[in-house]
Parts: sequence; C-alpha cells; structure tokens
Amino acid sequence: MTIKPLQDRVVVKMAEAEETTKSGIILTGSAKEKPEVAEVIEVGEGKKDVAMTVKKGDKVLLSKYSGTNVKLDGEEYIIVKMEDILAVVE
Repeated sequence: MTIKPLQDRVVVKMAEAEETTKSGIILTGSAKEKPEVAEVIEVGEGKKDVAMTVKKGDKVLLSKYSGTNVKLDGEEYIIVKMEDILAVVE
C-alpha cells in the first residue's frame, strides 16, 4: 500500500535516533534525542498559493511538534504541511 498526500502535504520518514555519541558512549532509550531530520517519501501536488519546493528523496528539517503520525505496513511515517518543513539538508 502507498500513501499519496493531497494538496500541500508531504509524507516523510524520520531518521533513526543516534545509538552512540560521537565519543562512543552508548545511549539508552530514554537518553536518545528525537531526530529532527526526515526523508521525503511522497509530495502532494501543491496549492495555488503554496509552492512545493521539496522532492522525493530530499532530507529535510521539520518543526519539532508538526504533522500527523501514521503507521502503514509496519512503517511509521509523518504527514506534514509544506510550511512545517524548515529546510532542506544537503
């Protein structure tokens, strides 16, 4: 099954939380920070006043509490509005 977002919505999949710090310390579940970087899975068609400036495969930064979480075929996705995407990571 696939998700096709409508209008100015974007389907993203969050990056995995870091398991270790840069110095090699292993983090427990509660110590891991929620990642803010996500990969764009699908993009809607847009609206007249909203330009869709991301494309499938882009890495993006999201607003911290944005979007709607959905689970499909065992995978977790977030559906966000285009305005909740803060930047494209290159």
